[in-house]
Amino acid sequence: MGKELQVAALENGTAIDHIPTRQLFKVVTLLQLQKLDNRITIGNNLRSNKMGAKGIIKVSDKFFREDEINRIALVAPSINLNIIKGYEVVEKKNVTLPDEIIEIVKCNNPKCITNNEPMKTRFEVVDKKNVILQCHYCELKIKKEEIVLK
Repeated sequence: MGKELQVAALENGTAIDHIPTRQLFKVVTLLQLQKLDNRITIGNNLRSNKMGAKGIIKVSDKFFREDEINRIALVAPSINLNIIKGYEVVEKKNVTLPDEIIEIVKCNNPKCITNNEPMKTRFEVVDKKNVILQCHYCELKIKKEEIVLK
């Protein structure tokens, strides 16, 4: 008995797998998939041996840049990224939080210079496991559940 396909096969593009079901639509927003004209297949609450249930997104003819992928790590650090060419997985990437996050997250301190001057936000990732960021400018620490995306 063959392996059952839960979502249609992809000829060329990116498959984002093992997305926590509660974070699926945040990933869609972070990658701004609603602005693309590419064919996009989204599956949610699919069976997963590793997670119980998972989400998956397949984007035809799209290969994401590193900075685009880093955005996802903020909400779904456990995902797998499969780069597909000619129906074959040519590269697998695990998403990892970078040491620094620039221009993705808003500082929660209203007095921070980044909220009062036209400049990029910059955060050090001080705890990758629990996702805790620290503003480079005002040193405010922000926990995962407090993150506001720009």
